[in-house]
Amino acid sequence: MPDKKQTGLSDHSLGAIAYITVVPAIFFLAVAPYNKSSYVRFHAWQCTALTVLTFFVSLVLYIFPMFTVALGLALIVLSALVWLVWALVSLWCAVGALNGKRLKLPLIGAWAEYQSNR
Repeated sequence: MPDKKQTGLSDHSLGAIAYITVVPAIFFLAVAPYNKSSYVRFHAWQCTALTVLTFFVSLVLYIFPMFTVALGLALIVLSALVWLVWALVSLWCAVGALNGKRLKLPLIGAWAEYQSNR
């Protein structure tokens, strides 16, 4: 039986680290031996999708006030709240990953699961 190389961190820890920002998530998807674990890939894909979705929603909320002055401040505040929700959801997912759970988020969880099993 071949020796399995240890990275020094468990898959649970790596899954949680993926939620810090999108940078470690992309790193885990690109670099072996991290990209060999379905568990780590799931959390990396989910973090990446969550960040991209949050970025685009925030971008729309920042751009839309250019066309309507009346809602401008409200939409900018709403955009800030979107990023706050992103931070809280990322923290929730990171804690779940540390506990060995695959918390599937609506809309993107099933896609992340599919990507991790490819």
